[in-house]
Amino acid sequence: MNFTAFRYFNEVANSKAIRRAADRLHVTPSAISRQISLLEHQLGAPLFERTKSGVELTAAGVMLERYTRRLFRDLDRVREGIAAFRSLDQGEVKIHAMEGVLSNFLPEAICAFMEHHPGIDFQVTTCSSDLIMEALIRDETDIGIIYNPELRFEIDVAAERKEPVVCLVAPDDEFAGLSRVSMQQLCKRPLALPRPSFGLRQLFDRTAEARQNKLRIVVEANNLDILRAMAVQGRCVTIGPAISARREIDAGLLKAIPIDLESFANVRSAVCVHQERVPSYAANAFVKFLKSRFPLVASA
Repeated sequence: MNFTAFRYFNEVANSKAIRRAADRLHVTPSAISRQISLLEHQLGAPLFERTKSGVELTAAGVMLERYTRRLFRDLDRVREGIAAFRSLDQGEVKIHAMEGVLSNFLPEAICAFMEHHPGIDFQVTTCSSDLIMEALIRDETDIGIIYNPELRFEIDVAAERKEPVVCLVAPDDEFAGLSRVSMQQLCKRPLALPRPSFGLRQLFDRTAEARQNKLRIVVEANNLDILRAMAVQGRCVTIGPAISARREIDAGLLKAIPIDLESFANVRSAVCVHQERVPSYAANAFVKFLKSRFPLVASA
């Protein structure tokens, strides 16, 4: 197999057009077409289908794209490792994280790490648990920080800690003076909840269904800031880990009320990595750093 052909194929797969790939690689479209034809001949299967807007991967192309994506990602890591030579004077760490850790924990951890390694850059993406897991599996990120993860066999947990689900309410809400609330009480209130792709929502839905509780969801969003803001206004209540509402709680805008369920009390947030990927020096060092700030807890 030809390395140049793999590089050309990978660029076409990413740009979805031979001409755009040629512009990015500074070669002619015919040169790319020849290399792709060579690959298709060697593999005995078409890799692309032409469309009105460009090209789309065939089933065989999807398989090859997964391989070439890992190949070039690993090559980048090797280059970074050779350049850094274990000194951590340069490099990049990609993190996909649940939104809740961004208010305090993750920025504090990154800043503390950068005090010792100012040459390391970070790319942080926030999304739902399902998308974080997918990014890890597709090798699009180095580290995933996931709330209530439903782990797959490809994923390892580097560190985890308890992060109970609590009810978040305005200080003058009828729940504000309670020491804890039941699921039945919670489900009688207007709710602001994350969308079903969030691990938090999946846990809540499973629990409500098992107890045959009917829900009145008045706001559904893929942004936890919106849900907390709705709770601050006092028109509804929301749920989440207390860490996600630390600023509002410290400011006296929200109160965190424990929910009287063991399944909610034992929820964990986890630092996850792909077990088959060799991390870059920078990513490996940051995972170790997170472990010291994200205590490992024993499984229940």
